[in-house]
Amino acid sequence: MKQSKSAPVFKTKSYLYVLAWLLLMVFSAKFIIKNALPYFGFDEAVFGKLWDYKWSLIAHVSGGILAIIIGPFQFWKSFRNKFLRIHKLLGRIYLIAILIGTLSAIHLAWTSALKIHWTWAMSLQGLAFAWMVTAGMAYISVRRKRIQQHRDWMARSYVVTFAFVTFRWLYELPMLQDLGTFIERGPTTIWVSWTVPLLITEIFISWNKKK
Repeated sequence: MKQSKSAPVFKTKSYLYVLAWLLLMVFSAKFIIKNALPYFGFDEAVFGKLWDYKWSLIAHVSGGILAIIIGPFQFWKSFRNKFLRIHKLLGRIYLIAILIGTLSAIHLAWTSALKIHWTWAMSLQGLAFAWMVTAGMAYISVRRKRIQQHRDWMARSYVVTFAFVTFRWLYELPMLQDLGTFIERGPTTIWVSWTVPLLITEIFISWNKKK
């Protein structure tokens, strides 16, 4: 029986897909262990200037961690098909996590972040707004039973969720350390961490749409 020419291409795409997710999981694990979990020790030295806003930060970090961990399971097709009820439950938890993370981010933006600089506050507010809108659109789409539209918005939502990991990775790059002060680098890095990946995601979504 003659093998289809598309079979090797399909396998290559599958391997690249798996590799991409593995890399995302490695970056996520590093971020959670190194940057997020230390806050749960409630050491004032770890919080620094954010100590007075520790509960908002804990809520924000908790929501972010939950969303980051749940995301890959929602995109895992075989898991979704086999455990549809769990998929729906995780989806609800994902939305609640983002709601908590967003509300606490807004509070942090206009309290602790505003004390640092208004551009830092605006960058955090912009990310919180994108986080809330993309997740909200994913929820509205699935409620209207527009499944493909729901999946597209979930992809956008997870890209914004992953911005926390992307921001930390970009900010700690040695080549960016000498580009200026925190105020000069921080807000710009926040915007870049979700706008550029979201643009790339949008290109892929549009490219793969059937006519």
